[in-house]
Amino acid sequence: MSAPALSRQMILDRIRAATLNLPSEAPMTAELSRSYIRRGKLGVQDRLKLMIERLREYDAEVVDCAPEELPAAIGAQLALSGRRVFIAPEGLPAQWLVAGFDWKIDRGLENAEIEQAEGVVTAAFCGVADSGTIVLHHSHSEGRRVLTLLPDWHLCILRANQVVETLPEYFDRCPSPPVLATYISGPSATADIEMTRIKGVHGPRFLNVILVRNED
Repeated sequence: MSAPALSRQMILDRIRAATLNLPSEAPMTAELSRSYIRRGKLGVQDRLKLMIERLREYDAEVVDCAPEELPAAIGAQLALSGRRVFIAPEGLPAQWLVAGFDWKIDRGLENAEIEQAEGVVTAAFCGVADSGTIVLHHSHSEGRRVLTLLPDWHLCILRANQVVETLPEYFDRCPSPPVLATYISGPSATADIEMTRIKGVHGPRFLNVILVRNED
């Protein structure tokens, strides 16, 4: 047996030995302590303010608008980006596809085509204010995961009534565990190498968010 295989077997043997006399799964689940915070205490405006603050701390660009102002806000963000070629999920609302730009609709685009685009525009499933995290469940309006990994610039549309304060509140909104989820906390960045912060290693270098204030 090779050294890696032997090490793996030793780890598995230790896990089996440690869990041999544990009670069945059902009693353990029933006895778990749930003393952690499961619901936030902030009002709507304070919750949205916290979400915006967290996103900006991560170097994301954030603007807000009323629902009827959304197409104009999208157009303004696209123009300010200096980019012209954008990817859009097939289910993105037609009114979001602002005229004057080159739109590539994802109907099974190859990765090379996606990578050549200058940016992507998507919807979102949820936002978690406590951590400033945007959650994608990759619906028809959120797009495939590859759409939000390869382009250098991501514009995400997040509605105010999608923003919760805590992570448990996000899970409460899931009718069932998502098949696939992406959790975005600001533009992609890492400081793993010599503690030098580098953007764009695991996804877009630039994240722009439009918060649509439809909390009512």
